Amino acid sequence: MATIYRINKGVNKPIEFRGLKGQYIGYLAGGLVGLLLLFAAMYLMGTSMYVCLTVIVLLGSALFIAVNRLSHRFGQHGLMKYFAAKQMPAYLKFRSRRLFTTLKTTKR
Repeated sequence: MATIYRINKGVNKPIEFRGLKGQYIGYLAGGLVGLLLLFAAMYLMGTSMYVCLTVIVLLGSALFIAVNRLSHRFGQHGLMKYFAAKQMPAYLKFRSRRLFTTLKTTKR
């Protein structure tokens, strides 16, 4: 029985899939690809199938929970704004006024 998932995209609205907005869909997809590669590597190394499945299910659950929390906490662009704000300096220190006194104004 096939299940059809709808991706809701209205005019001027972000892509939303099951509560995930914008870039979080990509983060989840990248994490799932990483889990697939981890499973393949563990299986090829000869790890027991039960250990492989247990590790992948636990990490997959943690991935879903983490991405969902990020999506609900920050929204569509909030995570980028959060990291941008962390890169801003707390204050600027100038030892002279030369920077401001040598500014030239342009007339338009």
